[in-house]
Amino acid sequence: MTTTSQEELFRFLEDRFACAQACTETARACALRASLVDPGGTENQELVRRKGIMCAEVCDATCRVLSEQNQVDEDTIRVQVEWCRQVALESAHVFDRQPGAEQTAEACRACARACTDFLAVLA
Repeated sequence: MTTTSQEELFRFLEDRFACAQACTETARACALRASLVDPGGTENQELVRRKGIMCAEVCDATCRVLSEQNQVDEDTIRVQVEWCRQVALESAHVFDRQPGAEQTAEACRACARACTDFLAVLA
């Protein structure tokens, strides 16, 4: 039988992995979406391109932080994951207004949910 502390550790590790996996998937989706937009397009297209690049970079950085075993303190992890959650939500709203970007918006929302779940474990 596992103790509460072991259960908490398993939940922490599972949520950490789920968050890192969601960040990786979102980084890919956002990078792809940004690459599909013409850099010289309309103001809205430029916003989509910039948000895609920024979300991809933040998600990638968050995944790297989550992958570093015991090298980063909990406060640093919390700040990084919260930043990622906010950027993913902002990006989802931008992608919602872009035709054909529904899957990218959903990937961003899934990432934000994974970040929220992981932050709850850290609390």
